[in-house]
Amino acid sequence: MEKLIINFTPTGMIPTKDMTPHVPVTVNEIVEDVHRAYELGITMAHIHARDEKTGVPTYKKEVYAGMISGIRKYAPDLVICTSLSGRNFNTLDKRADVLSLEGDLKPDMGSLTLSSLNFNKVASMNAPSMIEDLANTMKSRGIVPELEVFDVGMINFGKYLVKKDIIRPPLYYNLLFGNIACAQTNMLHSGVMLNDLPENTLYSIAGIGDNQLMMNSLSIAIGGGVRVGLEDNIWFDSKRTKKATNTELVERIHIIAEANGRAVMTPTEFRKQMDMEPGHGRYGRIYK
Repeated sequence: MEKLIINFTPTGMIPTKDMTPHVPVTVNEIVEDVHRAYELGITMAHIHARDEKTGVPTYKKEVYAGMISGIRKYAPDLVICTSLSGRNFNTLDKRADVLSLEGDLKPDMGSLTLSSLNFNKVASMNAPSMIEDLANTMKSRGIVPELEVFDVGMINFGKYLVKKDIIRPPLYYNLLFGNIACAQTNMLHSGVMLNDLPENTLYSIAGIGDNQLMMNSLSIAIGGGVRVGLEDNIWFDSKRTKKATNTELVERIHIIAEANGRAVMTPTEFRKQMDMEPGHGRYGRIYK
């Protein structure tokens, strides 16, 4: 069975210190949570930047640079994906700001949501032109898109981008289930989306909120990867009696993986399968 991809998502854009004291917000907090997860065993980290004073999400590359620098001091091989979200920012210059980082600060990947969608209280706007512009920017700078999909049509849009040679295999998809306006956490929705993935694709499954454990467990059982962290879920139990820490969530994934006979895919193994640079000073992918 394929080794288990653990895509660690420590912060996101929604959780605040008022919601849970465990969410890392400052650069140092995020670096430390990634460090602990790396020691436990993860494949990649999907990071969001927050303003140091207010805790509000920011697009600024200087904040990302601090996180990436801090992480790579102890994890020069770890695959780092930076958020290019359209939830709070919807101009190309802001969303692509982090993609201009170079050298040891260059991200390996950038998130690319493949359609607009509604969350509970806000929309994430991703016009076709914006998606293509972000993808072309990543391609020109040797950065691999992390394809985020919340419904089956988004998978097909990824195939469309392949046909246009805007993105190139091998591909990595994050399949997110349980958002109020998108695919739900049932076997039919999951099966349809998995069946529609193109060849030469790696994938991870995420569940929003209380659905995280169920969808992570399903993916581990069927041979997929997982996306796990406080970005998607701040509770440890479905009855919401205990606030989770990122460390506890990653530790639980390791317990489930061991029970299913799944070894964790190392960053180096992921890089090889994705035709990416080896890390240790060389990041992203060379597009020929």
